[in-house]
Amino acid sequence: MPPHKLDPIDRKILAELQADGRMTNVELARRVGISAPPCLRRVRTLEEAGYIRGYHAKVDPRALGFEVQVFAMVGLQSQAEADLSAFEARCREWPLVRECHMLNGEVDFILKCVAPDLSTFQTFLTEQLTAAAKVASVKTSLVIRGAKDEPGVPFDVLEHRLTREA
Repeated sequence: MPPHKLDPIDRKILAELQADGRMTNVELARRVGISAPPCLRRVRTLEEAGYIRGYHAKVDPRALGFEVQVFAMVGLQSQAEADLSAFEARCREWPLVRECHMLNGEVDFILKCVAPDLSTFQTFLTEQLTAAAKVASVKTSLVIRGAKDEPGVPFDVLEHRLTREA
């Protein structure tokens, strides 16, 4: 966890930026109830402390021609740290892999993959993923539709918990 202790205004700033990272500093300051100069200082401090890792546009994959989304559950032959790290590094090189998470349980990793079509994903699956070093098994699930895709964290839950603790 970053070393900077968050106060209620910092959490409001983070919640507002998470909801709309494109707003101006003046608008952000207005929404959190402080003037623009200290707001900008706080944002920069939050960035430097690692609470804000970047600003991104949320694009529509299907509108851009990425019709296929797949979750791949990957089991490795070995759970030695060197093998886990090597697989993670390989995942970072594959453009179709958009997320990679190491899990505790029956599978070692879950990958979120996108592709323009099933044929492209199948080629990736057979020629790259299953052929990768130390990969013992891959199980895939094709996404039919998504019901929720909410980035970030639920600040309202955090605020509710902090209010109860105070």
